[in-house]
Amino acid sequence: MQIHHRRFGRTGWDVSEIGFGAWAIGGSWGDVSEADARQALHAALDAGTTFIDTADVYGDGRSERIIRDVLRERGGKRPMVATKAGRRLNPHVADGYTKANIEAFIDRSRENLGVDTLDLVQLHCPPTDVYFRPQLFEGLDELVAAGKLRHYGVSVERVEEALKAIEYPNVVSVQIIYNIFRQRPAQLFFREAQARNVAVIVRVPLASGMLTGKLNAQSTFAADDHRNFNRHGEAFDVGETFSGVPYDIALEAVDALRPYVPQGATMAQFALRWILMEKAVSVVIPGAKNASQAQANADASALAALPDETMAHARRIYDQLIAPHVHHRW
Repeated sequence: MQIHHRRFGRTGWDVSEIGFGAWAIGGSWGDVSEADARQALHAALDAGTTFIDTADVYGDGRSERIIRDVLRERGGKRPMVATKAGRRLNPHVADGYTKANIEAFIDRSRENLGVDTLDLVQLHCPPTDVYFRPQLFEGLDELVAAGKLRHYGVSVERVEEALKAIEYPNVVSVQIIYNIFRQRPAQLFFREAQARNVAVIVRVPLASGMLTGKLNAQSTFAADDHRNFNRHGEAFDVGETFSGVPYDIALEAVDALRPYVPQGATMAQFALRWILMEKAVSVVIPGAKNASQAQANADASALAALPDETMAHARRIYDQLIAPHVHHRW
């Protein structure tokens, strides 16, 4: 089955609407062997994926290096590879977001990915104050002119950060959490992104695996899995783990959604297709820890449009169960 493509904002690129999120193959999702990671990426590319999202901190560069090695093995036309910079700062504070620091992170990613020019660099969920420092965005323009990156964008935690970021004319993309459990971006941000022709990258589409329908009250997670160590925001924004929804509430919502999963599809594929119903979305980036997961993700592109009744039910579930916990936080 062929993955459908969408325009990536004003870059001129067309990308597969199902991309490959490379957080899982870097770390913070329990042990993922390098062999499994490579097979997952190969499977995604074999299925037609043309967009890979990674970051310099995923496995301290492991994710970027695996991507480099797999793409070298394959040869031929390269997919678009987006990485992120900023989270290597310690402490992670707005004052650390200087041109010099970001340039150093970019140079490290260029080496890890084995390229002279990075396709897309995203500021990696910086503190809100960073969006009010135009000198940083001017510095990014200078790095584009120097040939170190083609384009830059931002990865945000909050809708309001996204709205501020796209005031800068050369921000070509915004990465944001959007899924059945996180619907606020569609109400406030997507219209503005479309008006400015800004690409939208959707991360955490399956709410850290909750929307696969495979988790239950007895599920356990490894010590190095963020679904264990960041359940309450101990390491980073809690919205990155289960989309910030309390575990028991999320399980209840998943059970309420099950009757609406199309025949022959998995819960995960249904959740991905729900996201793709939004035309403002350029690409959704589910993770995969093995080849079968990567193939199943890609297959979601072939699902038929969801009925109005299904979309309305997903909205009711959100309004009744989820919104009280997340809607005004992100």
